[in-house]
Amino acid sequence: QVQLVESGGGLVQAGGSLRLSCAASGSIFSLNVMGWYRQAPGKQRELVGTITSSSSTNYADSVKGRFPVSRDNAKNMVYLEMNSLKPEDTAVYYCTYKRLNSGISYWGKGTLVTVSS
Repeated sequence: QVQLVESGGGLVQAGGSLRLSCAASGSIFSLNVMGWYRQAPGKQRELVGTITSSSSTNYADSVKGRFPVSRDNAKNMVYLEMNSLKPEDTAVYYCTYKRLNSGISYWGKGTLVTVSS
């Protein structure tokens, strides 16, 4: 089992920045993908960005260039630096961890980000 705990959400004005953090604990496998998804009210959960244990990244077009994902393998942490925030970025942001050998995924409980106009 892997436990994920997000932090850093909150209320911010449009154009502002926030940094989300996610701490992973438990049975961490060295080959993995960590990252972020989000779910806005009334919408499906969608990809924000992911990063592999070898630091390859993948982003949704809507956040590319604004929301870099980074990680600290020694601390089992993943980060989402959110810049130039827009009201449409308002959502619950979920941290995810996926083992590359088995494909099993784990999810955090989410942290709410609200961007006011």
